[in-house]
Amino acid sequence: MGRREHSGNGYDRTVTAAATRAIELVRRAGVAHHVHAYETPERHARDRDRRPNYGPDAAIALGVDPARVFKTLVATVDGRVVLAVVPVDRELDLKRLAAACSARRATLADPAGAERATGQVIGGISPLGSRRPLPVVVDASAGEHATVFVSAGRRGLQLELAPGDLVRLSSAHSAPIARDHGPG
Repeated sequence: MGRREHSGNGYDRTVTAAATRAIELVRRAGVAHHVHAYETPERHARDRDRRPNYGPDAAIALGVDPARVFKTLVATVDGRVVLAVVPVDRELDLKRLAAACSARRATLADPAGAERATGQVIGGISPLGSRRPLPVVVDASAGEHATVFVSAGRRGLQLELAPGDLVRLSSAHSAPIARDHGPG
């Protein structure tokens, strides 16, 4: 039996361990990977201050260094939608993202816009298997790890794979788009 998943767009659905578009993409490509399921927080909200911290929660639930768990953020870069993939323990630097896309300005999409663009719910947006092809930029720090974790397209489901496979399968390019760690 599955568990309930709620979208800010007003629909609920039962989530099972069945394959997502991201998992199917990785399987069809014959890429070495692992799928990790974990329990997610029950609360869901659109307001950023009330939303769970899906990425850090995933790292804790899986017992993995947060630097290896990457979140997928939806941004608008000079009017086009771009997926930015950064470690969950860091923030996206919008100026760096714009520069990586040879653009002037980048802004984060609102939750409803992010869900519409990807066909996935906040906390479950994957850089792989979007409803329509979207440009993807993966933070350069992914290359520091043998494997990284990204959402498999559902809350509570992470996909572990080599960073090179992530970049190749998402047709991404890699650039330093996360903010530098501050002092301490």
